[in-house]
Amino acid sequence: MSYVQPAEKPSDSEDGQIELPPGADSQCFICRAVADTSADRRRYVVERSQHSVTILNCYPYNNGHLLIAPRLHRARLDQLTPEEQLELVQVIARMVALLEKVLHPQGFNVGLNLGRAAGAGLPGHLHWHVVPRWSGDTNFMPVLASIDVIPQSLDALWGLLVDELARQRSAGNTPEGGVD
Repeated sequence: MSYVQPAEKPSDSEDGQIELPPGADSQCFICRAVADTSADRRRYVVERSQHSVTILNCYPYNNGHLLIAPRLHRARLDQLTPEEQLELVQVIARMVALLEKVLHPQGFNVGLNLGRAAGAGLPGHLHWHVVPRWSGDTNFMPVLASIDVIPQSLDALWGLLVDELARQRSAGNTPEGGVD
């Protein structure tokens, strides 16, 4: 029900207390998630690393749909440093492995919509979509019938992913720079 009913948004006064880094956009949900380190569960932040943040998509195409973005508000690939580029690719690979372990998908769509004309809903802040896929999944439902089929709550999935990352860190299986 939380998917079909409007999500509770943080009040303007709550967001007003967030200190955004230089260059951040106060209207950007990724910038607000990066800045608000005390609300990872509410904002569905799965992991923070030195140059990136991983967030569950609040309007997922499929169960486990992640957004992986640079911490800094960047609209273009050529604005990323080589270190940011490298880390983003490494985080994408690590998140694919995490989703394989937790959800057991049969495949993935991984992509970046660069610019509004290309489908970017948030064109000012680069972000890669990592979408788990299963043979016969219902991803066609939004196209055919304007129906969204999501079998697991975002809260439950957030807990599973964060718990598994914590297990990996405690076992020494996650590179340094995981969650702040």
